[in-house]
Amino acid sequence: SQYSAVDTNPLSVYVMQPLWDKIIKIVPLWIAPNVLTFSGFVMILVNYFLLSFYDWDYTASGTSPGLIPTWVWLFSAFTTFCAYTLDSIDGKQARRTQSSSPLGELFDHGLDSWATSIFVLSFFSVCSRDNGKTGVSVYTMYLYLSIVLFNFLCSHWEKYNTGVLFLPWGYDLSQVVLIAAYLLTGALGVEVWHKPLLFGYYITDVLVVLLIGFSLFLSFPQTLYNIHRAHLKKTLKNGSLYEGLLPLVSPLLLFILLTIWVVLSPGNILAKQPRLFLWMVGVAFSNVVVSTFV
Repeated sequence: SQYSAVDTNPLSVYVMQPLWDKIIKIVPLWIAPNVLTFSGFVMILVNYFLLSFYDWDYTASGTSPGLIPTWVWLFSAFTTFCAYTLDSIDGKQARRTQSSSPLGELFDHGLDSWATSIFVLSFFSVCSRDNGKTGVSVYTMYLYLSIVLFNFLCSHWEKYNTGVLFLPWGYDLSQVVLIAAYLLTGALGVEVWHKPLLFGYYITDVLVVLLIGFSLFLSFPQTLYNIHRAHLKKTLKNGSLYEGLLPLVSPLLLFILLTIWVVLSPGNILAKQPRLFLWMVGVAFSNVVVSTFV
């Protein structure tokens, strides 16, 4: 579908975009944009599987830190930066080579929808699940993941209704925070997260509050405001409220069913296999979002 993209994030506009503009100049014209997109995604996967190897059940950063070697954290920072860069320049490469296509868009957004969950699942290795006050319970992990995926859903629901993809501020910020967190963990060890950060609160508490606050008070209201503004200007893509809300039904139904499964699971599936369950959540979400929106 035809749409335009708007980026108003100061971090992106004034810091990252000038950097991408310099990097794209050294990319040969014979490299297809989809190759850049796929290479970035492969880096995210390699990083995820490497962390899975050292920390399958999210306990390696807990009461017995040091199980994940320093080089792995530095490699995580490197792959995250490379994936962030490649995802940011694939569109520029498509315009340079005049090879923009609906298939390229589907490929890009499809991999983005899957990568969103993988970024989060990799980051959970920084915050262990078995470390008392500084730990993150598997239920908090599920909440984290759900909120991040909800934000991704909002931006694409907005695009579906307005024809404009307002690039979420959270994306650039989250990538920079992820890279900084991996570098900090590599330099100082996971013990750095075991000390209170602010007023006796740990970094994990602060992140939950920031994530929920950002979603409820900035991201979601902004989505509703942009849709409302399009309604007033009579530029909405869909005539009725029913048509506008219809794409939300499948993702919300998926979330409700998954949450019921988490709560009522006789074998406590989330606590037993958090990595597999959360991976499945990400894959199912990606599938639903791509078939609904992209």
